[in-house]
Amino acid sequence: MKKPRYQFYATLLDAFQNYLNSSLIYQEYWGFSDDPNISEDEFEQQQKQSLLDRINRIPFVSEKADRGTAFNEVIDCINENRSSEIMNFESDEKKNSITVNFKEQTFVFPLDLCKEFSNYFKESASQVYNEGILSTQYGEVLLYGYIDKLMPSSINDIKLTSKYQAGKFKRNWQHIVYPYNLNYSGNNVSDFEYNIVVVNKDKYSIYKEYYNYQPERDILRLKNHVEHFIEFIESNRANITDKKIFNEL
Repeated sequence: MKKPRYQFYATLLDAFQNYLNSSLIYQEYWGFSDDPNISEDEFEQQQKQSLLDRINRIPFVSEKADRGTAFNEVIDCINENRSSEIMNFESDEKKNSITVNFKEQTFVFPLDLCKEFSNYFKESASQVYNEGILSTQYGEVLLYGYIDKLMPSSINDIKLTSKYQAGKFKRNWQHIVYPYNLNYSGNNVSDFEYNIVVVNKDKYSIYKEYYNYQPERDILRLKNHVEHFIEFIESNRANITDKKIFNEL
């Protein structure tokens, strides 16, 4: 089999989408400010540099990402009746809490929230690797990623956020890439569900976003986005030091 010319992981396509949406994101946070602490052009440059840093796999500290990893690990450990090899945590029934120590950070989650999620995902497989080949005008692309929870009839991704509005993840690409990959491998799973938790101290709210993968609609959208991303990385090749994205390692 011919070696794919590029390889992209699903959340990298999300990062590229965020860069494309720089103006929309800027307006959301600073559009109504009379004295924003950053200009729109400066913010777009920040988004571009952040994307390039991600492509180059430059280590960075993200409390948001670490919090999500910690929550996922707690759910997996409860369901698999095991301890964690990457973090320490302790539950307290009286305080209704699970305290997690991870990367010199401490996160506290409501115990009943963790139990609710572990029950919901009791029949799931966790961190399921998936991949598929997408043909583009620039050559073949290997798309890959890890599914948080694979249920018998749906793909599920857990999101922790500080605030939420309906359709927040509509522009994400996981709900297209993962079903595409599974279908490419002969697994006909088209339903995708984002399981969203808004946590504020000891209070939380749960939301869901549902998407249904439709090949006749979504493959063309995916192809267009991937080709756009290829054009971006080729025009910025001089700034890309990690050649894995070009499948050159």
